[in-house]
Amino acid sequence: MFSALGHGFVTSLSLILAIGAQNAFVLRQGIRREHVAAVVALCGLSDAILIGFGVTGFGAVTQVLPWIVPAMRWFGVAFLIYYGALRFRAARRGGEALMPSADAPAPLGKVLATCALLTWANPHVYLDTMVLLGSISTHYAPQEAAFGVGAAAASFSFFAALGFGARLLAPIFAAPRAWVVLEVVVGLTMWAIAATLLLG
Repeated sequence: MFSALGHGFVTSLSLILAIGAQNAFVLRQGIRREHVAAVVALCGLSDAILIGFGVTGFGAVTQVLPWIVPAMRWFGVAFLIYYGALRFRAARRGGEALMPSADAPAPLGKVLATCALLTWANPHVYLDTMVLLGSISTHYAPQEAAFGVGAAAASFSFFAALGFGARLLAPIFAAPRAWVVLEVVVGLTMWAIAATLLLG
């Protein structure tokens, strides 16, 4: 069981380390110190649910409803293009408008809605959590559940480190130009991911 748990943790961590739409959003919220705990919890819980589905057999669902995967793909492309455009618009407005201040942060509902869309509308998330981790878990039968728990633990650990660790970058982002660069990088990341989805 402990072998399956450890391998689940390491495998999951290796999949989510690469920068993506979800990671970029968590990093941005962490630097801005806006609803970080809620964002980390949502990302970790979402991954845990998806990993659970993968371990219990997502392949059977796609065989019954084959339209789910392409539908998620096109919805994800549209949203990533839109969100990337918002980031470029924010960068064009200037760094001063992006810096954390004494003003009220963005509404929690809006932040969580955006986070949920970046998570659940991204087909790459399903590929990593359901397809890859789900298929790998079968090699640890009958300890698939332990593998899934380890994978979910890695997700929670990573997002917590990314969200709360981002505060260490605060001195860098005291400069307005740094915020402009961050928004441009996030926007480019969103559009690059959308392009990979379009190109299959």
